[in-house]
Amino acid sequence: MVSSPDESGVHALPESSGSTVSYGVTGRVATIVLDRPDQGNAMTLELVTDLVDALDRADADDEVAAVVLTGRGRQFCLGADLGEGFHHGGREPHPRHVAFIERFGEINGVPRDAGGVVTLRIAAMLKPIIAAVNGAAVGGGASMLLPCDIRVVGQSSRVGFVFGRRGMLTESASSWFLPRIVGISQAAEWVLTGRLIGADELLRGGLAGHVVADDQILAKAYELASEIADNTSAIATGLSRQLLWSMLSASSPWDAHGVESVGVYDLPSRADVQEGVASFLEKRDAAFPLRVPRDYPDYGPRWPARPEGDVSTS
Repeated sequence: MVSSPDESGVHALPESSGSTVSYGVTGRVATIVLDRPDQGNAMTLELVTDLVDALDRADADDEVAAVVLTGRGRQFCLGADLGEGFHHGGREPHPRHVAFIERFGEINGVPRDAGGVVTLRIAAMLKPIIAAVNGAAVGGGASMLLPCDIRVVGQSSRVGFVFGRRGMLTESASSWFLPRIVGISQAAEWVLTGRLIGADELLRGGLAGHVVADDQILAKAYELASEIADNTSAIATGLSRQLLWSMLSASSPWDAHGVESVGVYDLPSRADVQEGVASFLEKRDAAFPLRVPRDYPDYGPRWPARPEGDVSTS
């Protein structure tokens, strides 16, 4: 589904596709919608698989410059659908668990955590991704927000890292992401209490980038996505996104300096820098011709790197 913004510039959510995740593109902005509204968009293995497929689709589309992720209905995502149950060592695997393991593999000799499959796929995006958080985002739904680049929440939105209240440890790689975003003390308080966190506290704590009226969540997310898509080079944005995230765990600023030096040497010979300079001198809007992934350079980071022993195929 590809369309243009209406006369007012407003983007609309793609229609429900009958899948657990719906996908659409307006202009150069892709929208990914968690689409189980009657279940609060709770995560099933099917939803996780459909979400990874949608993220793959957006990342592979040269004409997509930014992505908005949201939930249909009253909630963003209420975490794992507990009705589906878990696969563990003492339980005969259901066929859907078997299919999930065949698709995404194992790590440390056990099936990969489904929430971590999502967060690590979001982390690997070459396109900036903006979370538009309607209603509640808890458990895996809260963790899903962490590798997004910008988070817009409504005034009544609530986020909860409720794992301890369900007898579960942190999951979805949230123990890596959350302290790096909000700091260890804030992360520890939110995780160890497992309480729901309101919009103002999310903003103070640094998890939310914007708090808006509930009916303005999508409008703000699309405003930010369009600002990226309309005004920036896809190559520059893809490289910068990957550098910002990958350098969080680099051992030295020299790691960043090495990649950036290659880019500073290489990119001026490419069309986007030439267009950026020309448009500035000519006092006009830039029309950057390069696209991602088509023109993403070989020296650009591809983060996060999979560890040895991870047999996943996606």
